Amino acid sequence: MTSEPDPIPVTRLLPWLVLVAMLAVTWGLWDHERQVSRKELHAQFGFALRDTVGRIEQGESACGQMLRGLQALFATTDLTARAAVRAYVETLQLDANYSGIQEIGVIRWVPTARKPFAPVIQTVPGLGSPRETLGQDAWADPVRRRAMERARDSGLPALSDKLGAAPGPGRDAAPGFVLYLPVYARGEALESLDQRRATLLGWVYASFGMDEFMASLSGKQTPGTSLSLFDGVSPSEASLLFRASPPAGDGAGSRESALSAREYLVLGGHTWTLCLRTEKAFEARFGRKNDQVIAVIGICLSLSMALLVWYMIAGRAHALRLADAMTGQLRHMAQHDPLTGLPNRALFSDRVRQKLADADRRGGHVAMVFIDLDRFKQINDSHGHAVGDLLLRQVAKRISESVRASDTVGRIGGDEFVVLMGDLADAETALRITEKILISVARPFRIHGLELAVSCSMGLAVHPGDGSDEATLTRNADQAMYRAKGAGRNCLKQAADPA
Repeated sequence: MTSEPDPIPVTRLLPWLVLVAMLAVTWGLWDHERQVSRKELHAQFGFALRDTVGRIEQGESACGQMLRGLQALFATTDLTARAAVRAYVETLQLDANYSGIQEIGVIRWVPTARKPFAPVIQTVPGLGSPRETLGQDAWADPVRRRAMERARDSGLPALSDKLGAAPGPGRDAAPGFVLYLPVYARGEALESLDQRRATLLGWVYASFGMDEFMASLSGKQTPGTSLSLFDGVSPSEASLLFRASPPAGDGAGSRESALSAREYLVLGGHTWTLCLRTEKAFEARFGRKNDQVIAVIGICLSLSMALLVWYMIAGRAHALRLADAMTGQLRHMAQHDPLTGLPNRALFSDRVRQKLADADRRGGHVAMVFIDLDRFKQINDSHGHAVGDLLLRQVAKRISESVRASDTVGRIGGDEFVVLMGDLADAETALRITEKILISVARPFRIHGLELAVSCSMGLAVHPGDGSDEATLTRNADQAMYRAKGAGRNCLKQAADPA
């Protein structure tokens, strides 16, 4: 009789089963981290888009306020008061505060029965070649007339369509625009359209070159992004106002954009189209590389685990302890920020859901705080990333020391932290803890003999009033934080505060 072959002992298969299982876990963690990285890249791009839109809107609003000051001047003087206009313009310090302005001027409205006209009666040069000349009939140009009519009928600043290059030797084809604001007769009623048209005296205006206007905006363009601005809602080369791309060698044009967006801006009653896209340098700067780290470490740990199983027969208990420690280390790395040791976005999101579920069952409040360090990039650029990393660790420590033991502090971005507070009796408790964090972070830090000072902008949202689910609570806290930054930084804004 032929004997049956001996079955393969289970102990021989166990290392291979462990290897396959660990590689499957590694793949799962790698895929999860890759998805988180993609979401964070989208979030960074969203921040860059909102920052760009905010800078442009802030620049246009500042110019509108400047024209309102000039408009108010004519409440006490005549349109021809040249000395008063020049004195006002000198106080503006154009080179420091409004460096994008090419010219400021005054236009008189002459509503003759035969053919109305609007001559330029005053001009004060700014920092570029003027677009208007004394005596020029602005009403005769259809582009200027449309903007002047909108300003006259609305009583608000009105932006013109795209204008060609300002006249002058050596000028290229850089486009520009003119911002108009109407001047009405003093003491007259302006409630209706007919009243505004009947009491119109003229306009004050400011002309701009697009290159100079964009260069004068506060802040800088997010590195690794390409920006294009178009006149109207249909982007084309003919309607192009401005284009800025990363320098050559910074990933510009090296491949198809990973992310792109189109935003419509209504400025002075006129629409611009903003197109923003990322280059390779953006992904290199803001993209996370943890998925690669997890893959390498996971494979190494998988091989190590498989090898350890070979020794389980001789020392099973010892091998199991080592395996448990390695698995815990891998889990910890997947759920915590490697620099500060705080929970990362994935772990923080899981704890948010737990706290909200507890609050729905037992009552009480849950608070979420978004924290963004003010001007951290300046410290990074001035003292290097090593000092910046040490500063982030100390900030994380101070925030953790300022909250309760049951609260969760996480790091979700370069200089962005979040705090989750549960089991709150009322919203005032969250406000006190948040103010404690604000004061703690504002104290100077000592790093390598340097005394560094930073502040933070904070947004607070409290469940259930500011949101009953994770997405709504997160969005409201984030928006409140951006209102804090817009209010001058180093302050706290609550989601319930009026915008």
